[in-house]
Amino acid sequence: MTVKPEFAAIPDFDEVIDRVGTHSAKWDEMEKVYGVAPQDGIAMWVADMDFRPPACVQQALQGMLDHGVYGYWGDEDAYRAAIGWWMKNRHGWEIEPHWIFTTHGLVNGTALCVDAFTQPGEGVVLMTPVYHAFARVIRAAGRKVVECPLVLEDGRYQMDFDAWDAQMDGSAKMLVLCSPHNPGGRVWSADELRAVAAFCRRHDLVLVSDEIHHDLVMPGQRHIPFPVAVPDQPVVMMSATTKTFNIAGSHSGNVILADPDLRAKFGARMAALGISPNSFGIAMATAAYSPEGAAWVDALNAYLDGNRQIFDEAVNAIPGLRSMPLEATYLAWVDFTGTGMLPAEFIARVEKEAKIAANHGVTFGLGGENYLRFNIATPRARVIEAVERLRAAFADLQ
Repeated sequence: MTVKPEFAAIPDFDEVIDRVGTHSAKWDEMEKVYGVAPQDGIAMWVADMDFRPPACVQQALQGMLDHGVYGYWGDEDAYRAAIGWWMKNRHGWEIEPHWIFTTHGLVNGTALCVDAFTQPGEGVVLMTPVYHAFARVIRAAGRKVVECPLVLEDGRYQMDFDAWDAQMDGSAKMLVLCSPHNPGGRVWSADELRAVAAFCRRHDLVLVSDEIHHDLVMPGQRHIPFPVAVPDQPVVMMSATTKTFNIAGSHSGNVILADPDLRAKFGARMAALGISPNSFGIAMATAAYSPEGAAWVDALNAYLDGNRQIFDEAVNAIPGLRSMPLEATYLAWVDFTGTGMLPAEFIARVEKEAKIAANHGVTFGLGGENYLRFNIATPRARVIEAVERLRAAFADLQ
């Protein structure tokens, strides 16, 4: 197959790609949700990147287009082998092919776990503030969200098991861990993961670990997959290529289950609901989990780290604003408490004056009320423009 010139190298992350009018949720829904027009606004909310994926992914799609027949997908051996290669070589985790289930993304994976492992009226534990879609699918399924608030120590989130033990009443049946943490950007330590396992054992909770951001780790940090940290703990592992390689539109994710009992229960729900993978998602994931994909991720993380440094330095220089130290993800979690403003006021300054769309912290649950989440996975010039706008919007505080 001939390689198209634009597919031949790691993308130029500085290239500004116009996504307006391309059915981009992040750009084309921004005005409806936030009142920020894409013509002069900056989209920093939906957690996808403004970069093209690696050339190997583009080539895989081009090969499908060149073939021109889009039938049912068969033979997942290469796909499962690619997942196994990635987990072993990038994360030190050995998996078996038959442990892997493919879902339509990890929000779908979370919903399937709620369906498989809990009953209506039962509780699901979340360490809040945390990714807002968890609570949305839990409530939509007729289950209770049990919020266990994280605590701030020296500007970083920490787990508070004494407080959480005290609030457990036996109604909760499952815990969803976000590792690395979204929106706080924490990379949990092995000791913290072991403490989570112990908490689940004490309260008889099925443990689901959403590790979709596991590849997006800042230099000097190391993500530890839950089964590596606590090999004797049954766990529902969720991972995906979608966040890592900016292919969220493929709606493809993996639920990986070593424990046979959990695997049987989850597999039964998958079968009952008739869920099967999308051929484009399979092809993209197989191509992405490769040495070329790994090199692309390394370059991406270095670029994101540069964006992080620029964003944090500028935001932390604005009196009253504080960006939480980012260890993983590309999502900056900014605390506006020091401004003394109510959320309505600082949100209005960000949206109406700076013309930036950022996620409202309250949607992430308890503890998020005075925060906004900013997506910095965008060309550096746009990050620089965003912080200049924030400086201007809060100029009276300086």
